[in-house]
Amino acid sequence: MDFLSSQQVTGHIVEMARTNERHLNADGSQPPLNTKENGSFGNMVLDALNGVNSLEQNSSNMAEKLITDPENTDVHDVTIAMAKANMGMSITKAVVDKALRSYQEIMSIR
Repeated sequence: MDFLSSQQVTGHIVEMARTNERHLNADGSQPPLNTKENGSFGNMVLDALNGVNSLEQNSSNMAEKLITDPENTDVHDVTIAMAKANMGMSITKAVVDKALRSYQEIMSIR
């Protein structure tokens, strides 16, 4: 843990280090977030789906490793990987279902 020096502390004023780009600046303004300039909605969706796919593959690989080499595989790691994959798939399914319902609502308005 880093301690403050006597130069950094005066009375009731303490200089705070900004450790996250989303935190406010010293003047109270929020700096712009770093976003991809060339990114599109389609690319964002594909990146999210690839992330869920990699979670599923990681879970599958860890389950296979547990079966083939149980002495060197931690059961908790396999359980955590499976829970992450399940959560990612559940969130993806919920988003897809909501998008389909929204599309159907828009089409029924016509």
